[in-house]
Amino acid sequence: MQRRRFMGLTAAGAATAALAPTLTACGSGGPGGSKKLKLIAADYGDNSANSSKKYWDNLVRAFQEKHSKIKVDVEVYSWTEVDKKVADLVKAGKAPDMAQIGAYADFAAEGKLYSADQLLTIPTQADFITSIEKAGEVQRIQYGMPWVSSTRMLFCNKKLFAKAGIATPPESWDDLQAAAIKLKAADVKIPFGLPLGPEEAPAETMLWFLSAGGGYTDANGAYTIARKENADALNWLRVELVGKGLVGPGNPARTNRQEVFDAFCRGEVGMLNGHPTLMQQAREKGIEFITAPLPGQKGKAKSTMGVADWMMAFKQNGNRDQIGTFLDFVYSTKNVLEFTGQYDLLPVTSSASRKMAGDSSRQALQPFLAQLESAEFYPADKTSWAAVSKAIKEKIGSTVLTGGDAASVLGEIEREATATENAGRTS
Repeated sequence: MQRRRFMGLTAAGAATAALAPTLTACGSGGPGGSKKLKLIAADYGDNSANSSKKYWDNLVRAFQEKHSKIKVDVEVYSWTEVDKKVADLVKAGKAPDMAQIGAYADFAAEGKLYSADQLLTIPTQADFITSIEKAGEVQRIQYGMPWVSSTRMLFCNKKLFAKAGIATPPESWDDLQAAAIKLKAADVKIPFGLPLGPEEAPAETMLWFLSAGGGYTDANGAYTIARKENADALNWLRVELVGKGLVGPGNPARTNRQEVFDAFCRGEVGMLNGHPTLMQQAREKGIEFITAPLPGQKGKAKSTMGVADWMMAFKQNGNRDQIGTFLDFVYSTKNVLEFTGQYDLLPVTSSASRKMAGDSSRQALQPFLAQLESAEFYPADKTSWAAVSKAIKEKIGSTVLTGGDAASVLGEIEREATATENAGRTS
């Protein structure tokens, strides 16, 4: 299911930049003073009926009715290949004019991208939600233009909660543990789903760090992976959840996000952290659920995690004005809402967010939307993030198992992260 990729790591493409097969070059010239732009985009659909190609075809058709001298060719690829496709084109000196993919920081650091203020009108750029816009900055300049976003909440199975005699969702870690104990006593197979396997360990890890008041970086953007709050979160998981048999029979260090989502949709999971796409999956299987803010160490967590995918524009073909005209059209409120509405995602602009907030048919998304302004995002502006996320996938799961040493593992990851980031700055 291609849609799942969006909820994974936004920087995944940076790690695979050198692995892509070659594509044909895109031309920017045309007869009669016209210009031809090429956009490579990711597919958020999971079959031909809901492929993102249909959205782009309709949008380009509408755009060219107003701008007949700007032709736009859109190629849509699955999330398993799109980052590689773009990376290979750039490496071969055949960059597309635009790419809508998962990572922008490497290209920005190499000086290959236009900044947002070189492309967009002031009203368009100012419309980006502030928290997401900042996640698109490298050295305080915005190169990554957010495309779609999501936040995370706690999902609770209503039927299993009733069976266990739990009246309300947990608000603190103690509440969560108490609820998990009751669910286990009621023979729920997985009281709390804890996916720290390689699919999306950095996301689950970040959620627990935030709920402890920690995070991957500090306010200045420096890595603080080894901070005490982060270690406290992992130690609590090891002792109070995993150690007391409250995460089910599987090994959390080998459990992937979609495995837990699938189990939730089978009615086997009492609680888990999830994103909006899980709502649709659960409803399709007849699962009744409630969502709630993330439980924090002493009460509701102060912030949650946000995820974004990115639009970027390459300098190589020199079509700055035409790209800007097209992107101003792309980021109109109508077009943003049409795309996010199709895939149960959150808009990245304030105007579209306000419109969605007033749409009664999108009421289920409102709690996720309300968190967006204060959400914290992966440090996708760092060229080192792909390597750091890989290290988290490989090592973080061990910290919640018997004998796990959170402080040691976090210290090792932070040292590697800082060294990789510093090396990137001096290369």
